[in-house]
Amino acid sequence: MQIMITHGSMARTRILHFNRLQLAGILAGLVMVLLLLSGTIYHVIFLKAAREGWPVVSQIVRLVVRDEFAQRDRFMRENLDAMAQKVGEMQAKLIKLEAIGERVSGLAGVKPEELKQIAPASLRGGQGGPFVPARKPSFEQLNGMVSSLDEAAEQSTDLFTMIESRLFENRLAALMVPNSPPINGAVGSGFGFRTDPFSGRAALHTGLDFPGDVGTPIMAAAGGVVRSTDFHAAYGNLLEIDHGNGLTTRYAHASKILVKAGDLVKRGQVVAQVGTTGRSTGPHLHFEVSVEGVLQNPAKFLAGKAPVGVRTAVAPATSALQSPR
Repeated sequence: MQIMITHGSMARTRILHFNRLQLAGILAGLVMVLLLLSGTIYHVIFLKAAREGWPVVSQIVRLVVRDEFAQRDRFMRENLDAMAQKVGEMQAKLIKLEAIGERVSGLAGVKPEELKQIAPASLRGGQGGPFVPARKPSFEQLNGMVSSLDEAAEQSTDLFTMIESRLFENRLAALMVPNSPPINGAVGSGFGFRTDPFSGRAALHTGLDFPGDVGTPIMAAAGGVVRSTDFHAAYGNLLEIDHGNGLTTRYAHASKILVKAGDLVKRGQVVAQVGTTGRSTGPHLHFEVSVEGVLQNPAKFLAGKAPVGVRTAVAPATSALQSPR
């Protein structure tokens, strides 16, 4: 590149020659000079004007700052609105969940006083009234709402944990109720007063008799622990199973007992075989149920109609040891 310089008074012309590298350096220098000049002008004019209160420049500065704050405030407001909407949706879902928990707790047998101790505040009383829109919440208000939701979620977790535990207890208790037939067959003699087959006099029959061939499998009416396996003059080979909650079952006149004291048994497990040992007129199973030592009608349990703990028998199980057939 060439630059021609002409001096008028001397009538002389001078030509300067620059290559590309030199030209790039000159341009870079000019750019740096312009940047330095711009920075100097900004500090000297604008900052001084802002300090001394020059009307025009001060107004420009205020407009720039106000626009920045307006953009920041608009961004925060949009995000707060989105957060508020999400919090509202979470509150609605949590209220529905709590209502479901309250209904299920009744099915699980949770008492009202137990529910009041752990239920979220929204379940402790009715709510209602006209809808009056509130102003958009601030960040602090949203933070408080989130904290309240977190607390309510923990309380709901406690509620459902209690419901789960109670349902498990109910399921376990149901498995321990002797409502499964101990033998595949019909009842030959029911519970209650009848004519004694040996003496011909009226006597109380303390259980149910299931006729069957010798060796027919006898099954546990419910899960439990074998309490004893003894021979009794009246019962013959006698098996007694403890089902918890004061519930026990007896299986009498067995030809063979297949379990021993202390064994855990499941509902439907074969525990003995039909026989005719003891005071018996022929092969059959004599089946008894007692609650807290009081004999019950086994037919009610097998039909699923006897609540645990209800005393309906007319004789204690201990005295009944003298008269099974």
